[in-house]
Order: sequence, then C-alpha cells, then structure tokens
Amino acid sequence: MTTTPRTGHTLRDGKPTAPEAADTGTYDVVGVGVGPFNLALAALTDEVPDARALFLEQSDRFHWHPGMLMEGTTLQVPFLADLVTMVDPTNPWSFLNYLRAHDRMFPFFFSERFHVPRREYDDYCRWVAESLPSCVFGARVARLEHDAATDTFTVEYVSGAARHRVRARNVVLGVGTAPAVPEPFRELVGADVFHSGSYLDHRGHLDGARDITVVGSGQSGAEIFLDLARAQRDNGWRLRWLARTPAFAPMEYSKLGLEHFTPDYTDYFRGLPRHQRERLLPQQWQLYKGISEETIGEIYDVLYERGVGGDPPDVTLAPSTEVTAAREHAGGYELTCRQTEQERAFTLHTDRVVLATGYTPRSPDFLEPVHDLVAWDEHGRYRVGGDYRVELDAATSAGLYVQNAEMHTHGVGAPDLTLGAWRAATILNSVCGRKVHALPSRTAFTTFGVPADATPVTDTEHDHSH
Repeated sequence: MTTTPRTGHTLRDGKPTAPEAADTGTYDVVGVGVGPFNLALAALTDEVPDARALFLEQSDRFHWHPGMLMEGTTLQVPFLADLVTMVDPTNPWSFLNYLRAHDRMFPFFFSERFHVPRREYDDYCRWVAESLPSCVFGARVARLEHDAATDTFTVEYVSGAARHRVRARNVVLGVGTAPAVPEPFRELVGADVFHSGSYLDHRGHLDGARDITVVGSGQSGAEIFLDLARAQRDNGWRLRWLARTPAFAPMEYSKLGLEHFTPDYTDYFRGLPRHQRERLLPQQWQLYKGISEETIGEIYDVLYERGVGGDPPDVTLAPSTEVTAAREHAGGYELTCRQTEQERAFTLHTDRVVLATGYTPRSPDFLEPVHDLVAWDEHGRYRVGGDYRVELDAATSAGLYVQNAEMHTHGVGAPDLTLGAWRAATILNSVCGRKVHALPSRTAFTTFGVPADATPVTDTEHDHSH
C-alpha cells in the first residue's frame, strides 16, 4: 500500500481505494457518471478539504469515446482546456502535471502541439480518474430518491454483488449522452449498420464490403470517411458520404468566433427568450458540428492523389441530402434520400452504413422516483439555472445539477470541453455556498446583446422611424 506524493491518497496495488465507510454519513456531493465533465468536478473538489464527495461510474474504468480513438486524431480544443487549468492552473490534476508524472514534458515541448492526440487525452483523464479516491468504478446507480425528513437525496448503487445506499446534499448528473440514431435506421442497427461511437469495434466487419455509406457531416463523419478513403485502394470498396448540412464545412475557429464558447456568451444565451434560443441553435451548426480544417485538408489531399493518372476516386460526397427511409434489400440496404435544395427524391444501395449522427441528452431511469420533483420544460428537458442547478419543487433545498444536458438553456458551449472546468467550478461554488474559485467577470471582447452605453429606443419611437 502506497500514497501518491501529491495528495497523500491511499493506493492499493497501484489503484485508489474506495472512500472509507461509503455507506455512512452524508456526502456534500455525489456525482453520477465519470466522464470528463464530472471528472473535472472531482478534480477541483479534491482540493477542497471540507467537501466530502463521491463519484460513481458503472464502467469498470475510464474510457472516453473508445470507438473513435483512431491513430492521428486530435482534440478540437487546445490542451489548456483540460480538467482544471482554465480555472486553477496550479491544480495537481492538470494536463501539464500528467506530462510531468509520465516523463513526457520534453517530448511534448519539442512536439510543439497545441491540440493533443485524442488517445493521450483519454490516457490523461484515466490517470486522474484512477488517482482520485472519490471516483469509484464498477458502480451502477440504480435509484435516486429524495428523503423529505432530512431533505437529502438517497443514492442507491450496485457494485459487484453488493448494493449500497449513500446520502447526498447535492447530486450532479454527468451521465453523458446517448448515440443519436435517425428514425429510418432504428430497426436496422447491428453489425452492418452502426453508430460512429462504436466504429473501431466494427471496423473489421467492413472488410469484404463493396459499398460503404457514411451518414453525417461532423468531425466524426469526416474522420471515418478519411480512414475509409485511406484504406479504399487496398479494400476496393466504393465510398459515399451523405450529409443534411448544406456543405462539408469547417468548424468556426476564428478568434472572435470562438468567443461563443465563453461564459459571456453563455450568460447572453440564457437571457434570450426561449423561442429565440430554439431558433438560434440550429443556425449555429458550424460552431459545434463543423469539421476541422486539417481534416478537410487531409480528405481533399487523399482524393486528389487518388485521381493521379486520370482515374477519379470512386467516392460520392453529397451535402444537402437527408435519408428519409431505409430497408434491407438484396443482401444490403436501400436508402431513400432527398436532396433538400433540389427537392428531389432518389434511392441508393449500399452494403454497410456508418451513422456519424451525433449524440443526444438522456434522462436516466434511476431518476424516476424524483421525476415529480423536477421542473421539466414542454419538451421534457430540465429547466436549468445559471449555476447548472435543475429547478426542483420548492419543498426541497437539496441540489440536483447537470453537466452537458443544458444546451437548450446555455447554448453551444454545453458539450464543449473548453467550458468544462469553468462549469465544474461554478457548480462547486454553488454546492459549497461560497466562492471556492474566483471566476472572471469578463471573458470576451465581443459584446453580446445591446451595448451598455447604448440609448434604448421605445417601441413607439421605433414605429415612427418607419
């Protein structure tokens, strides 16, 4: 048994021990799910001696989108958007400290990387998760209840053959998102039709296919299309890439454009009327559904070289195309499609389909006992406050918080790693009831909304101007 030099946490066989007496007492915060966002909260909370925390994850160990950890893929945000640095650069769970602990500081320095390999980010997060004793893996939350007598939540979870119950003054949901499968494919998902989240698990099954279709124009779709295009010459398959978006467009990455991923923009978005938020999000698709310029360039270069000698590459890239129906046909699949700008319908035949169609928030089953405590909106989504606290029945003061389930209230930054540490610090301040971390009052040069020095015009004056 050893202790980590930075924190003094007890380790057994190189792994953190479970929190002492997990079934007794009351936790200040219990996190459900250990992805990057709840892991950021766990890392920040680890530095608060008087905050008792427990984070439960049903998987046996940390994995971040393992089905997409392809060689050569990188994060779309700089390494500074790690779990803690944007809030507390001195925190021991920073990416730079990970490099130091793994003797990689000099290689990282000479590589001059701003965007780190996705596999390294996954390894970094796993290092943090396996070092924090508050993070317990192989623990599936089965039920969440509210105890009116103590005004706390009771969290029931299963670990191995044992069932545990702990109390929590606050619960933070970081359960992640579920793969979004378009309705035409829901009855077809299997070995031949699968979501991009399990791409590497199914990659070998693509061998022998004559025709492969990728659906979805975001970064995942681009990376999969590039991987298949590079392997096309050896496998002889025909490639097709379909997207509803009007173009295979680069993600907005200008310096001012990136200010949409600041707390300033989040505050502005929250203040908009609901109908404006609903209208605005689909228009901002290039902020969070675009493709990195590097990946677009690599795709183009592969296709250009494939055409040397006069033979065009056997590929189809079709934007403004939605799949309206799909069915099994002649040993493969028939896709009924619609070109949305020409308003023309057509059919395609393919052997395999990879659905790079993104993810959608989910409400876990264990919330059912507290369903009536939650203030849901008209679409069945959480009503979320500025501190990421879910609006609950006025009869309780216990806190329920969410991470990456609030795009409808907080905007495009919700799923982005850039705001992960800031959101975790905001939740931590709220949970502790004090300013554990001083957060910046201004984070953008852009003025979102009416400038402070502007003179308002009344509706009557506006009408007369016309």
